[in-house]
Amino acid sequence: MGVRGWIDGDESGREMLRRVLTETPYLHLSSFDKVPLRVGNVVELIGPSPCAKTHLLMQAAIDCILPKDYGGCGRLVLFIDLDCRFDILRLSQMLKNRIIQVTPNVTYDEKLFEACMRRFLYIRCYDTLEFLAALKTLHYKLQKEKEAQGISFSLMMIDSIGAFHWVDRASTSFPLGGDNRKGLSLQNVSITIVQEIKKLLLLHPMLVIASKAAILGNTCASNEVKWNRKRPWSLDSAVSSVTNNTQQLLYREYMPSIWQSFVTLRIIIQATDDHVSVDKNGIKSVYLSKWMMPPLSFVDKFTVKDAGVFRVS
Repeated sequence: MGVRGWIDGDESGREMLRRVLTETPYLHLSSFDKVPLRVGNVVELIGPSPCAKTHLLMQAAIDCILPKDYGGCGRLVLFIDLDCRFDILRLSQMLKNRIIQVTPNVTYDEKLFEACMRRFLYIRCYDTLEFLAALKTLHYKLQKEKEAQGISFSLMMIDSIGAFHWVDRASTSFPLGGDNRKGLSLQNVSITIVQEIKKLLLLHPMLVIASKAAILGNTCASNEVKWNRKRPWSLDSAVSSVTNNTQQLLYREYMPSIWQSFVTLRIIIQATDDHVSVDKNGIKSVYLSKWMMPPLSFVDKFTVKDAGVFRVS
């Protein structure tokens, strides 16, 4: 509408909320429904391996690529695999079971499955330089997919953001070719990655969810999370080794400060020794998740089935 129209314009509170929610809509993801998520948020999943972090990412991807009639968002998803262990067959299995679960009395729709899988863009990177190169060229790839399918990207996932950290830390610099080009230190690499993601989000507004492996440690230079077991939402037998009232999960933060300040929401995940009987196929492991940022007092308990991630009461 032009600069003058924007300056002279006037709108009611209802019109303002409608415009803001349209420009930066909320995403309804079943695995992260405790806190409203919208494009522009950066969510970090922290947990030791294995604790179902990738399954949570798959669940969020399915929630996004499924059409609205099936409880999804009907949007495109970008999945960047830095861990190089992503199982596309597992994703397809979860998607098929989810479709069957939504419409149990209807014949399985193969065309719907194919349409959903076309909304899933997968990229694998084997080192930091490949990751940087992918970020710098993603705009054109995303724009091409957006124009081809007529819908936009709403979710970007990175699994796992710290995959190359220790390899990069062991290297003194990253030669970028030629004597006249400056090498990138570990700190500069992290700054460049965050800057490239920010540039990409300006052109393609998306919710970012990044998993990160946790390094468990002692109280020195570590973060502490307490699972409260006295409240009504307590988990009576969540973990075998507990103190009288709490279990302390201590982990060391190793990502550079530039990435830590980029994160807006944080969840920590923990595997337990508990098992539950979910179906005729046997028992499943139980996991715990807790919001650290914003700090929420309750702890979620979930398990992984064939159709995805499900909460356990």
